[in-house]
Amino acid sequence: MDLKEFASLLNNREYPFKLTEEEKMLAKQYDIVIVYGASDDLIEFDGAISDEGDCFEGGRFLVDDKGLLPDWNNLDHDDEEVVLAYQKRKSTAKHSITAIWDVGGYSWQYLTEIPHETFEVVEYKEKYCKGIVFYINELRI
Repeated sequence: MDLKEFASLLNNREYPFKLTEEEKMLAKQYDIVIVYGASDDLIEFDGAISDEGDCFEGGRFLVDDKGLLPDWNNLDHDDEEVVLAYQKRKSTAKHSITAIWDVGGYSWQYLTEIPHETFEVVEYKEKYCKGIVFYINELRI
């Protein structure tokens, strides 16, 4: 399944956005990552990656094929293993996603250099979120 086709399956869903079990299985089968906003402070990842991050009023996130890199400020800096694991992931994470809050009529939309397609989530028939879908393999390049 290509990204355009998958994005069209998701287009114009009502908020709160939910994937069906079949869509989750398809996304995992085709290595597709779905990114969308929830509430006023969350970036959600589903499909080939299951993760979420805190992005009250927006933010920039490094991402790799394991998901979002943790926030450096929330790590236990006294745990050398945790610090080394973070530094290793950060050194190989080549992509980022910027969550943009409340611009252009959307509560959430995303900027990234990762090749992707977009879909819209609506709330009471009004724009809510412009989500993205991409292949997890793009994070391994």
